[in-house]
Amino acid sequence: MELEVKLQAFEGPLDLLLHLIEKNKVDIYDIPIVEITEQYLDYVSKMPKDNLDLASEFLVMAATLIDIKSKMLLPKEIDENGEEIDPRAELVEKLIEYKMYKYAATELRDMQVYAGKSMYKEPTVPEEVRKYEQPVDLDNLLSDVDLTKLNEIFQMVLKRQVDKIDPVRSKFGKIEMEEVSLPDKITYVSTTIKKRKKCSFKQLLEEAKSKVEVIVSFLAVLELIKVGEIEVHQEKTFGDIYIDSIE
Repeated sequence: MELEVKLQAFEGPLDLLLHLIEKNKVDIYDIPIVEITEQYLDYVSKMPKDNLDLASEFLVMAATLIDIKSKMLLPKEIDENGEEIDPRAELVEKLIEYKMYKYAATELRDMQVYAGKSMYKEPTVPEEVRKYEQPVDLDNLLSDVDLTKLNEIFQMVLKRQVDKIDPVRSKFGKIEMEEVSLPDKITYVSTTIKKRKKCSFKQLLEEAKSKVEVIVSFLAVLELIKVGEIEVHQEKTFGDIYIDSIE
């Protein structure tokens, strides 16, 4: 009769490593990598292989542990600050982060369980009592208020409104986005040049109403040159640029 060994289920390779560290009562910052690696590989060898995705995660961690183990046998590496590089440092950081999230998940689960056991009583106050509002005697409330006091309160409220205004940002103008469409500008430039046959580039840009429109007009001219609808030429150095329509 074969003896069946039921292994404890772990959520992942980090969960198994954390279990082995706690089981052996070792310092997480000074993991005995040789001992932990042997125990880890022993567990992985007994794992069921029906879930390949889960098994592959444990095998990747096993390869990482073997890699760390081999580096521990080599001479110590020194970083640029003259300190020894611990091959276990990255693994320790992941374990601490996993332990923190695992603890938080446990706390949230306990809170959910305790919340499910809480009982509360529905309100049974009569509707007329719930809607009752104590009457306010305006004469008594304003008995010691005169025009001077009202003016002081009014000035105080105005001052609070002024104090809320940012002295710097309040001077900023309103920024509005200019709607200048490149396809529309290409159509406009193409139509204009076809009507005039020959057009000054300077005159074309002077028709723009903003810097953005000047830039879009320039891009439109470049696009029309690219597709072969127009051609440009300059009669002299630093002279005006003329645009001709290509029939």
